[in-house]
Amino acid sequence: MPSSKSSGDAETRSVHDSADESEDEESEILEESPCGRWQKRREEVQQRDVPGIDNAYLAMDTEEGVEVVWNEVQFSEKKNFKAQQDKLKQVFDALIQLDHPNIIKFHRYWTDSKGEKPRIIFITEYMSSGSIKQFLKKTKKSNRTLKAWKRWCTQILSALSYLHSCQEPIIHGNLTCDTIFIQHNGLIKIGSVAPDAIDNHVKTCRSEARNFHYVAPEYDGSHAVTTAVDIYSFGMCALEMAALEGQSSNGETQNKEPSSRAKEPINTEDIVRRKLESISDPLQKDFIENCLKLKPEMRPVASGLLFHAILFEVHSLKLLAAHTFIQHSKNIPEHMTDEARADQARDKPDRVIAEILSKHGEILKWQYKDVAALELEKFLEDVRNGIYPLTAFALPAPPPTMPRAMSPEVAESVKSDTSEPIDIEGRTAIEMTAQVKQDETSGSFQLTLLLRMEDRMNRQLMCDFNSEETSESLAEELVNYGFINEVDKEKIAKLIEERRQNSNGANNTSIEIQQMPQMLQAAT
Repeated sequence: MPSSKSSGDAETRSVHDSADESEDEESEILEESPCGRWQKRREEVQQRDVPGIDNAYLAMDTEEGVEVVWNEVQFSEKKNFKAQQDKLKQVFDALIQLDHPNIIKFHRYWTDSKGEKPRIIFITEYMSSGSIKQFLKKTKKSNRTLKAWKRWCTQILSALSYLHSCQEPIIHGNLTCDTIFIQHNGLIKIGSVAPDAIDNHVKTCRSEARNFHYVAPEYDGSHAVTTAVDIYSFGMCALEMAALEGQSSNGETQNKEPSSRAKEPINTEDIVRRKLESISDPLQKDFIENCLKLKPEMRPVASGLLFHAILFEVHSLKLLAAHTFIQHSKNIPEHMTDEARADQARDKPDRVIAEILSKHGEILKWQYKDVAALELEKFLEDVRNGIYPLTAFALPAPPPTMPRAMSPEVAESVKSDTSEPIDIEGRTAIEMTAQVKQDETSGSFQLTLLLRMEDRMNRQLMCDFNSEETSESLAEELVNYGFINEVDKEKIAKLIEERRQNSNGANNTSIEIQQMPQMLQAAT
């Protein structure tokens, strides 16, 4: 018996040791970004099948302490890489600047031409939650409601409208139920943006491709490929989200040999018709049929679909007030100063969140005391996260495409030797303090700038400048290096100029010196 127990313990230890070794291998750092912030691990990301992307690994963002995805796209030869480098830079510069709650975030990209096959590496947000396809497999027929379907479609269309309204419209090119992710709170995010651009400019793709039933008919070369291909793919997603049966094997690729999209069979009309017949709501059926029209010019645009009768609704006062509320970061509890939070606590129950004039001439007020505190906070959080977009008004417009400043960081990578552009600051400053001192000997100035960002993090910046440099040029440089948001540029330039003019005043200097420790203490 003792020998048997000893043998069992040895086997248990062996299993544990093997598991520990496997975990150590997956967490092993294989490569770092040029700046050292992103660390590539051995563990591969298996949650998507994206044409053109050769490898996707889990990585660590050492600055934020979160997991991200390290994507790699390889060129077949260096000659092709040099020919397409400028075009790809333009595409990825536009992707990095995208900021929409329903689109997985592109953090940064860079190129690596040191090896035999040049690579483009880009870092994206990691979605630990499952895809819509996985969710639908786990959800029974009785649990799928029209309300949920409408909420999903609204978020997806909001994201597509944002992509398609860029200065140079961005075609997603791979919208499937595998590349649409759903979080536990119902937030939808579309990922794997722009494989169409990768396919057009990089001669590489996976040997096995799937989900060709999502591909629009014009990929056979009969029409130019436009944003209408995304509408067709969205229609197939909407059909699968609404229909009760899963995608049959006829929708999968039948040809086992690798070939281009144009040569793969498209999902047959009888399968689509059978699924449409299973939908009882006539408006829902009409909505999907409009998306799946064979002629691309007959399909509606994403913003137009939001006004279809099945989706359009007059927004409630509660939702309108919530969107207005979250636009002012000082109203959000985690962004408030301690003093503001104390003031709000005193008169919070009677504070008016929104008011509207009724048809009888009465002013209807909605106050804090009219709603449970936890319910209100959850609703505001959902609105801020993008679950309830305002679709009856002008949708958020993408920023104009701008050339990105090169990173001043010079840390070397294990393999990636090309500098990556610095990230653009997406946060705005809710408080700002500046101090300017002049050196009496040299006549130069020293600027100390303390910013409190909307996520309650402090940023302190210091630099020397001479009398020839203007406040506007200093603020512009801060934007270019990603230290401040573009919307704060004029305010900071004005603040620097005021402190510069008063740099010889003792009162101003003492006030600023007192303010900065207070703000630093508040942050701790």
